Amino acid sequence: MTIFKALTTHQKIMKYIVALFIIGFSFSAKSQILNAESLRKVTDTSGFSGSVSLGFSLKRDVNDYFAFSSSTHLQYKMNNHLVLLRNDIELKNIEGNKFENAGITHLRYNYRFHPRIAWEAFAQAQYNKVSKIDFRGLVGTGPRFKLTTSENYKFYLGTHIMYEQEELSDGATPLQRDFRSTSYLSFSLYPTENISLVSTTYYQPKLKDFSDYRISSQSSLLIDLFKNFAFKTTYTFIYDETPALGIPNSQYNLESGFVYSFD
Repeated sequence: MTIFKALTTHQKIMKYIVALFIIGFSFSAKSQILNAESLRKVTDTSGFSGSVSLGFSLKRDVNDYFAFSSSTHLQYKMNNHLVLLRNDIELKNIEGNKFENAGITHLRYNYRFHPRIAWEAFAQAQYNKVSKIDFRGLVGTGPRFKLTTSENYKFYLGTHIMYEQEELSDGATPLQRDFRSTSYLSFSLYPTENISLVSTTYYQPKLKDFSDYRISSQSSLLIDLFKNFAFKTTYTFIYDETPALGIPNSQYNLESGFVYSFD
């Protein structure tokens, strides 16, 4: 029994080491609007948990292209405190030619001071060569409200303020430093024990010019295959009123892949 417990503990430690290695490997790569709800792993226990996923997608920006992506999510929960770290990296094959990379790193702290209200603070860095984003960095904070009490369906509303710095490579747009509002409405549905549906819509206008805004909507279907493994399909639509020169206002992403979760 002692040997079995030691092996189990060793396996858990190895899972965390592997997850941290993947994060470290892809940390320097940076991607568009990240769905914060996709960061959250529902768990009633304290300590570390997370997931690693691999996906394939067909996307449309300036051209049609095929993309391969990997995502690593690690979170630590203790009482009313929750810390989330996520890193995404993506390789894109544009019109069958060369590969371009993109990525995003997101860190978020959540403190729940009421059963249905939490306060969040976050920081994010990203890079996307196809969308001509050399760098977009932001920090923000604000409340998050749980609108329902049912465990079979959950609705959340977030209202945040963030400071953003953006550098574009279109040769025309100067360095941007602005404050934006970032609000989201999210819902999670659990029709069966093996199926879950999560959808989130963001609205991000500039505070000094509400005609300059972004809208992002993402919906994910997750089907459990067997213990710790699931199949995931995600559709994302993004609208940017003022993208880089030569980039379309609207973009979409349809991605499917597999997710491995650990506690």
